[in-house]
Amino acid sequence: MKTFYCSLYFFLFCSSSIFAQKAAEQKTPEQKAFAQKKLPAVRTLTSPKIDGILDDAEWNNVPIATGFIENNPTPGRVETEDRRTEVKIIYDDKAIYVAARMYANPDSVAHEIMTRDQIGNSDYFGILFDSFLDGINGNGFYVTAAGTQFDAKYSQGGNEDANWNAVWESEVKLDDKGWTLELKIPYAALRFSSKDIQNWGLNLLRRRAMENSQTFWNFLDPKINGLMNQSGLLEGLKDIQAPLRLSFSPYISSYVNHYPNNIPGIKNTTTSFNGGMDVKYGINNSFTLDMTLIPDFGQVQSDNRILNLTPFEVKFDENRSFFTEGTELFNKGDLFYSRRIGASPSFFKEITLKEGEKITKSPQESKVLNATKISGRTAKGLGIGIFNAITNTMYAEVEDEQGNKREIESQPLTNYNVLVLDQSLKNNSSVSVINTNVLRQGSSDDANVSAFLFVLNDKKNKYYLNGAGKMSYLTNHSAEGNETGYFYEAETGKQSGNFTWSYNQKFADRVYDPSDMGFFTNNNFLDQTAILHYNIYKPGKWYNTFRSYMLINYSRRYKPAAYQNVGVEIGPYVQFKNLWSAELELNWKAEGNDFYESRNGQLYKTPASYGATLYVNPNRAKAYNFGGNIGFSKQDLFDGKTYYFYFFQNLRFSDKLSIGLDLYYEPSYAQVGWVAFKEQQTLFSKYNRNTVENSFDAKYSFTNKMGINLRARHYWSDRRNDSFYVLNSTGTLSDYAGATVSGTDRNYNVFNIDLIYTWQFAPGSELSMTYKNISESSDNYYTKRYSSNLDHILSGPQNNSLSVKMLYYLDYLDLKKKRKL
Repeated sequence: MKTFYCSLYFFLFCSSSIFAQKAAEQKTPEQKAFAQKKLPAVRTLTSPKIDGILDDAEWNNVPIATGFIENNPTPGRVETEDRRTEVKIIYDDKAIYVAARMYANPDSVAHEIMTRDQIGNSDYFGILFDSFLDGINGNGFYVTAAGTQFDAKYSQGGNEDANWNAVWESEVKLDDKGWTLELKIPYAALRFSSKDIQNWGLNLLRRRAMENSQTFWNFLDPKINGLMNQSGLLEGLKDIQAPLRLSFSPYISSYVNHYPNNIPGIKNTTTSFNGGMDVKYGINNSFTLDMTLIPDFGQVQSDNRILNLTPFEVKFDENRSFFTEGTELFNKGDLFYSRRIGASPSFFKEITLKEGEKITKSPQESKVLNATKISGRTAKGLGIGIFNAITNTMYAEVEDEQGNKREIESQPLTNYNVLVLDQSLKNNSSVSVINTNVLRQGSSDDANVSAFLFVLNDKKNKYYLNGAGKMSYLTNHSAEGNETGYFYEAETGKQSGNFTWSYNQKFADRVYDPSDMGFFTNNNFLDQTAILHYNIYKPGKWYNTFRSYMLINYSRRYKPAAYQNVGVEIGPYVQFKNLWSAELELNWKAEGNDFYESRNGQLYKTPASYGATLYVNPNRAKAYNFGGNIGFSKQDLFDGKTYYFYFFQNLRFSDKLSIGLDLYYEPSYAQVGWVAFKEQQTLFSKYNRNTVENSFDAKYSFTNKMGINLRARHYWSDRRNDSFYVLNSTGTLSDYAGATVSGTDRNYNVFNIDLIYTWQFAPGSELSMTYKNISESSDNYYTKRYSSNLDHILSGPQNNSLSVKMLYYLDYLDLKKKRKL
């Protein structure tokens, strides 16, 4: 407890010292040289034709935004006359229009053809709007020199939500002066206030891929934290109103699945036909309702499954677009892990079989019936987010020796809810209140988690103070009844300048548990982390950028109070003049006390360890590029060692065709970990392990709206136990006197193929065809050679799936127009 009070005192001392500093701090030379830019908004009576050719009369006599300033590799350098960027912006009652001319040597313009939301090796132009002028939230619209669209939403600190999608128009043209583009961004794609006269935050940017440089109209100083707070101004937007924002995206899909069950009464080949719809409705200027009815997520990319020997759950990426698009509000506080929705039935492991019964059918995921999001922000900066999703009751089917079948509930009807209130404040600051709630039908456990968050920055956006207080409330969670747990986090630091630092403290009591809807591995801790950064942004003689950091972490168990671990990491990073980069990471961890590895809370004394890894990354603008990393770690116990080898290479045959190959190899020797419980003893083993992961990807783009992507992955990992030990009450290990513990070796293989054809045949509309192949095996014996494992998984039973899905975008206003005609 003494440690707790000392650390809290240190935190408060740092915070008070920071915010007591004088407000009149000196501006950087770059800030003095580049004042905030302003561009007058020009209304047009007629709209230009969006064809990428800048010859429309509407562009005459429109003010030009130019004088772009480099952000990297040389911050503060202004574009020269022969490389300049010129942008014009006009608006009418329906949309904002943008015309841009990017001067360049035509041979220096990279234009790899990619499908939507993929940039690849291509120059691009982007426009950023902060329509509420809060310096925090914004929208970005980007177009590459090959005509590919990319859009994103931005929130606190410049965090990017690249999964956000809107429907807008763009065209580009390449010529002997460089390239040009035109954009039409309808008001339906934006959210803004209902004021008669509005000023918006505005920034424009240009990327040159071959030299890895980026320039902004309003200077974006890399030493200053944040993105939207460094915008210029678009002044004098008058009498603009959001149209009725109502769109429907119905879909139909069909599947053919084949798996060689070869079991009487169970088909090897099955088919299915699905239909549903996404709905988007603009409640008012600022708020939007998104709903998906009977969704189909069968075409998302396969997970990268692994052999997990840790006591903690593996966190997988979310690939379902509805749960990734426009979720920046719901992701605040780290309480929303969307993979919980539609996950494997939670009660499957609790199914009790009668003698002679076996499971003949069990769904691998819960069926999502519908999901709804309402989100937006008022003119006064109050963000509101409401999320709801419902998954259906799921059943497993069991059969006895006489052929009698019965169903057992493996997942009750479940309702997931999130409520977020987020108030933007001055100086890029905010306060938030969040609640997540999981309700299950019947007597199953329910869960409720609430949180209060704050982010406070000083006037110069140089120092900050962040914090969070959270409470979890679980009903019927244990024999002891309902449980209420608590968590807090506090962080302070310096976030702008060449030298930055932070101090963070996290605490969770013994029963805090947000995992019903969030991702959380363990509780009952008090952790403290200090990080120092020193970065040089101005290029030197042989480098473009130099960065370095040092991290110190100290962890204790809360109750009963006990030391857990302390560790240090340091590492420099440098980008060279040839655009290659290298990073070195060094780490050390002292002897510690681990209360999780034993799986029953028993103490295990972890040995001291240290390691190093060198990362090398190439200039990816080259048609052929390669890189990777090499490293090792060593622990004192049994002289355990692990080596890391990763190598990747990419080859771009043309602007349409490219391939990539990734190879990863991790051999481990004399590792120590939990293996089994036997005879009321906790057993550990010393084991060797090999992990090999190979993946191959290829893409061919017919146009910037049609392409094929292929991804194949084989992962193999094993565990070869060498000797067994008993975990003593003191946390040490002693030899196990019993016989060899059979069935504890592991040999895991997974192989999958994702082949996807997509065609965006109209704005917001898409036809896709997907072929998936997956094979997985987990054995309690090992096959040492990699080639034997690859042959084993390829010759085993394969689950093959072929699907076709068509989604069609329907805008209500367009339908209304056509009906009038």
